[in-house]
Amino acid sequence: MKILITGASGFIGGFLVEEALRRGYEVWAGIRSFSSKARLQDKRIHFINLEYCDQEALTDQLTDFVQEHGAWDYVLHNAGLTKAADTHDFFYVNSDNTYRFIEALAESGCKPKKFLLMSSLSSYGLVDEETFRPIRLDDPQNPNTNYGLSKLEAEEHIHRQTYFPYVVLRPTGVYGPGEKDYFMEIQSIKSGFDFTVGPVPQRITFIYVKDLVTVAFLALEKEEIKNRDYFVADGDVYTDESFARMIQDILGKKWVLHARIPLGLARIACYCSEWIGELLKKSMTLNSDKYYILKQRNWTCDVTPLQDDLGFTPAYPLRKGLEESIEWYKKEGWL
Repeated sequence: MKILITGASGFIGGFLVEEALRRGYEVWAGIRSFSSKARLQDKRIHFINLEYCDQEALTDQLTDFVQEHGAWDYVLHNAGLTKAADTHDFFYVNSDNTYRFIEALAESGCKPKKFLLMSSLSSYGLVDEETFRPIRLDDPQNPNTNYGLSKLEAEEHIHRQTYFPYVVLRPTGVYGPGEKDYFMEIQSIKSGFDFTVGPVPQRITFIYVKDLVTVAFLALEKEEIKNRDYFVADGDVYTDESFARMIQDILGKKWVLHARIPLGLARIACYCSEWIGELLKKSMTLNSDKYYILKQRNWTCDVTPLQDDLGFTPAYPLRKGLEESIEWYKKEGWL
């Protein structure tokens, strides 16, 4: 069985490749010419640099691939941008590249048995911030970030095509060894400071990267799971405060200054950081998208369909996942 994993050099991609190898797949890692192969050292891995930006060239590339190797059984499209110096890049990479890829797979005869798109909970945007009802699959999608909009467009491309069965996964906050954004909060707490945003605590949800990988392969390998969308979370709900204090406890940090920052101040910080990024032509962790993510109070989602259809039970509740992650950060010298 052959599988293509795009975005293989990234945080999630590396874990997907490891799991595919463990399951005995012939693994093709889709990476760019400039991508790091630090986590892709296994000699069983095959590499391919897909020509996403040119649909005709990509079709020719895939046609040649099929003639030499045959089509992939599964395509796990994990490639994408979560931060960008130019907001247009979100749509070019996350949406347009997905469309060109789908069309090229079909035109070249490289149709997989199933195509999985790694999307995001951000494709929904604001939903019920009064009762904090979990976001449901039948809620309207009104993303309020460029990242979320670009992911929604990618989902729509998948939903409209009829070439092959698909699964769309919408994970919530993904954390684990090697992840950098949550690591910044861990690092800050270790330094004795924790800053949350807004007067009302955020309701937040998480999925450990290894659990997300388990879900991805359950969705691919269960033949009856076709043309379905799922939220992916461990099923528990936390507040930004309880999350920070759990990190503090795991670190064994006795004293930490916990402070809530007004939304207005957070907005200024995010927009100033984005402006600096534009000058430096560099993507920044704090940006206008990040402000809306911080502003949103309800990041809970209904994972009942995931549990019912896939029989998914997380192996990593939040504390266990954080403990393993923090141990990795220490071992690798990040902390």
